[in-house]
Amino acid sequence: MVMLDHSFLWLIKSSPFYLQEANRSGMSRLRCILRGLDFKSFLLLFVMVPTFIFVIYLHGQKISYFLRPLWESPPKPFIDVPHYYHENVSMEHLCKLHGWGIRESPRRVFDAVLFSNELDILTIRWKELYPYITQFVLLESNSTFTGLVKPLIFASHRDQFKFIEPRLTYGVIGGRFKKGENPFVEEAYQRVALDQLLRIAGITDDDLLIMSDVDEIPSAHTINLLRWCDDIPPILHLRLKNYLYSFEFLVDNKSWRASVHRYQTGKTRYAHFRQTDYILADAGWHCSFCFRHISEFIFKMKAYSHVDRVRFRHYLNPKRVQDVICRGADLFDMLPEEYTFKEIIGKLGPIPSTFSAVHLPSHLLENSDKYRFLLPGNCKRESG
Repeated sequence: MVMLDHSFLWLIKSSPFYLQEANRSGMSRLRCILRGLDFKSFLLLFVMVPTFIFVIYLHGQKISYFLRPLWESPPKPFIDVPHYYHENVSMEHLCKLHGWGIRESPRRVFDAVLFSNELDILTIRWKELYPYITQFVLLESNSTFTGLVKPLIFASHRDQFKFIEPRLTYGVIGGRFKKGENPFVEEAYQRVALDQLLRIAGITDDDLLIMSDVDEIPSAHTINLLRWCDDIPPILHLRLKNYLYSFEFLVDNKSWRASVHRYQTGKTRYAHFRQTDYILADAGWHCSFCFRHISEFIFKMKAYSHVDRVRFRHYLNPKRVQDVICRGADLFDMLPEEYTFKEIIGKLGPIPSTFSAVHLPSHLLENSDKYRFLLPGNCKRESG
């Protein structure tokens, strides 16, 4: 047997003749593979597969949301508490209709919010609740939930809110600016700081505490009912009418995150998730992305906890944003976040316009010229 050392083999493999033969052999194998593919296989390999990958890239999120009923069960249903109200019915009788007693004097009420840039909606909220709030508590940060530097917008516009100044507890918290961190971590950090601010504001046991975002506005008569009635649940979610962009586009009546608490020292913690099974029907309004200026829409799209929904840069194009608003479509080109195929299909497409402006916040209607952009038939926004 002839043994060849490694150096000799390397010389053979390095020779031009050997390399040419190897290349010819490789090309021959490739030709054999290609000859074995019929036209349909070729079409599948080089056209259909790349097209499929591209479609998943563009619409993967939509596909995931549409198939949500297959991989996620709906949450446990709320227990709805019927809500009775008429301006000509006495408070004692209204409390009785709800199965509650009447107090000798109303509870104190604290309204606590985290503020980003919603100046118009904040004004409408505070004007609606003003007669019944003991202390307005507002926390502002120089950081968005996504870690972007943010000016202290409320601080620079504080003069617009002189009507609540004697009852205002205002706090500022510095952002942590941690790149790559989940935005919900920063949001939770700011909500914990709001607990401390509430203690500074002087909240005590059995005071009512409203926990909701700025754009989740309880109606005045709802808060007045809860402060006067005895034996109300210790925690009660509020079912709000759910609007998008203005009070023209009514999505549904399923907004539920707002809640009212009978405060308990050492136990009550400010939060924005489900905290009880009980929910009071028809208790106010949630007006999401209800801004005056196109720039405010773009800022929120980049700043809030769901920034991952901005999958393409053109989503932030001002002309596109304006067009989406007037059509009542989705800024993030998403399918409805529902748990059944029936609900998903029922909400496909733009939101139908409503032309009813009945039972909206009073300050909005009293100042309709100033807030016309929030009323039906006025979708055009200012560019600033």
